[in-house]
Amino acid sequence: MPDKATVALIISETSPHLGAYFPALASCEDIKEIVLSDEGHKHTAQAKEKLGNKLTRVYDNPAQLFEKEKPDMALVTLEAAKAPAAIDLALDHGCDVFAEKPACTNIDQFEALVQKADSKHLNLMLALANRNNPEIKAARRMIRKGLFGKIYAIELNYIADQTRLTSKNYHAGWFAQKDRAGGGHLIWLGIHWLDLGMYVTDSKITDVSGFVTNIGGQPIDVEDSVALSLKFNKGFLGTLTSGYYTNRGKQSLIKIWGSKGWLEMDYSTGQYLQWYFNSDKPGTIHKFEESIQPRGYTPCVHAAVRSVLDKEPPTLDSHDSLQVLRTIYAAYKASQTGETQHISVD
Repeated sequence: MPDKATVALIISETSPHLGAYFPALASCEDIKEIVLSDEGHKHTAQAKEKLGNKLTRVYDNPAQLFEKEKPDMALVTLEAAKAPAAIDLALDHGCDVFAEKPACTNIDQFEALVQKADSKHLNLMLALANRNNPEIKAARRMIRKGLFGKIYAIELNYIADQTRLTSKNYHAGWFAQKDRAGGGHLIWLGIHWLDLGMYVTDSKITDVSGFVTNIGGQPIDVEDSVALSLKFNKGFLGTLTSGYYTNRGKQSLIKIWGSKGWLEMDYSTGQYLQWYFNSDKPGTIHKFEESIQPRGYTPCVHAAVRSVLDKEPPTLDSHDSLQVLRTIYAAYKASQTGETQHISVD
C-alpha cells in the first residue's frame, strides 16, 4: 500500500460542490497527485488554480483517464444520471470510489454498483460528510456506551430555503428534474439526516411510510416537502421532516430520547449538542464544550483518502451508502402507493 494516494477527480459541466472539493483535495497531505477528467473542460482552469501542483494530468472523459491511469481512489461528483457509468468504470479498474450523493436515479443502479464493489473488495462511499462532524461523533459515542439507555424515539428535521426553487436557472437544472436527479429535497438534503439517524443510533431503518409532495408549486417534477415515519431495527420509531420551506438559510434538528435521558442537536439555535440525564437535578443541561471543527467536506474527503491507504477505517462503507438510498427510494414508493415499505438490511 502506498504512503500517499493518487486520486482521480471525475467531474463535468454540472458537477456539484466543486467549491468544497477543490480545497479539500488541495489540503490533503495524504494525496500524492490528482488526475482530472473534466468533460467539456468547463472547470479545468479553476481546477488547475485551486489544486496547484497536485494536479498532474487532465483528460476529456473517464474512459480516457482510466485507460492511462491507475488511481487509488476516484472522487466522482456528477449529476445523478451521469454518476453510475463513471462509478462502474472506476470499479472495473479496481478503484475505490468516493461519490457525491445520490450517485444514481434508481435503487437498482446503486444495488448493482455495490454488488460489483463487493465482488472486487472495493468500497463505494457516498459523500455523507456530516458523519465526520465532532458533535456527531460525540453523540454516537455516548449512545453506543449506553449513557441514554434504551433508545425510545428520534426526531429528524432538515429544512432549507424555498427561494432557490423560484429561479429559472434552477428550473432548468438537473436538481429540478427527476430523471436526472432521482428525486428532490429528500435525496439531496434529507439524505444526510436519514443517514445520521442511523449512524448516531447505530441502527438501521427497516420500515418507512409517509408522503412527498411539491407544496411550493414551482415548475419542477421533484418533491420540495417530505414527511416520513420510520421504524428502526432496534425497535424504536422516528420521524423525518424534510423540505424547502424558508426564505433563506437552513433549519435542522436531531433529537433522541432514551430510557436514561435525551440528547439534542439543534443547528438552528447553534446548540450543536446538548443532553440531559434523568439522574440529573431538574434543569441540568450538559453542553458539548469541545471544538466543532473541523467539519464538512474537507475532513470527510481526507478521511476517505486515509481509509483507501489503510491508515484508518472508512467513515462509511458501500452498504451504509446503500442502506440510506434504499430508505429513500422506499419512501418514494410508500408515498406513491400509500403503503408502508419494508427495507432489507444487509
